[in-house]
Amino acid sequence: MNYNLKKVKIFVTVPKENLDDVRTAMCNAGAGVIGNYTFCSISTKSVGTFIPNDNANPYIGKQNKLEFVEEEKLEVICDVENVKNVIQELRKKHPYEEPAIDIVPLMDESDF
Repeated sequence: MNYNLKKVKIFVTVPKENLDDVRTAMCNAGAGVIGNYTFCSISTKSVGTFIPNDNANPYIGKQNKLEFVEEEKLEVICDVENVKNVIQELRKKHPYEEPAIDIVPLMDESDF
């Protein structure tokens, strides 16, 4: 099967108090477009865990202590030509030093 990669889905976990700022930045940069609709996204409540090491400068928590944070997992669709800009804008608004970002290629219905 041959297909042309046109879209990806970007996933990022965000503290719930920062969700709207991150979503707005990503969508203003070109993510979240589905047909004639813009600012399309979905978020799911989640709990993130992490231990910042001695070199970390954590937004939440303390070095070398396990943290549990109420977060939202934000998902948006993005055209491949906008991905770099969307990620750049996401990082400007995201409070974490190292946000967890996943970029997953999507197949189009016409590829089948």
